[in-house]
Amino acid sequence: MDLIGERWSMPLIRELLLGPRRFSDLKTSLNGISANVLTQRLEGLEAAGVLVRRRLPPPASVQVYELTPWGYEAAPIFQALGRWAVRSPNHDPTRPFSPVSLMLSLRTMLSPMAAGDLKAKIQLVMNGEPFFWVRNKKGEIRIGRGEVEDPSLVIRGTPSEIASYVYAGAPLSSIQVDGDLKLAARLPGLFPMPEKARLSMS
Repeated sequence: MDLIGERWSMPLIRELLLGPRRFSDLKTSLNGISANVLTQRLEGLEAAGVLVRRRLPPPASVQVYELTPWGYEAAPIFQALGRWAVRSPNHDPTRPFSPVSLMLSLRTMLSPMAAGDLKAKIQLVMNGEPFFWVRNKKGEIRIGRGEVEDPSLVIRGTPSEIASYVYAGAPLSSIQVDGDLKLAARLPGLFPMPEKARLSMS
């Protein structure tokens, strides 16, 4: 917690788990953070060895922030926190999501029992940016930014719209889908929400 316990540090690391981002991208994803605070958190995490700054080669030639190999090792922490947090009685799956939050959530919340030997390539387009979620019959999952070849299903919508469909019972018509409609209809059953925690000790 001495390394990452300051406000915004954990969300900042989360937003970098799918690869390097520009300062402006991070500020947009972290709704409510000021440029000054973002600068401070980036500098602190860089000093701690969690992330590095680098410049992309031409033609991009822009500065980006990227997790170090050690920084990427934090991914299981976010999965564990995600599983724990959704059991909160106050958890609301329709609240605003960043695209990265949703991708990490879909990787975390998939039920291996419900999925069985499901093999699927899903292209998600959120806020105009492509992401992919891929699972093979061995149960291995890959997520990331970019295009996936020959997707089984393409889903378009905001992260909150997609989360509301997958987790909160919103109708399929609330998102745009192309491709395997049977897979689309099956998605909510693949990501069941766990029982809520009991707050009373009685």
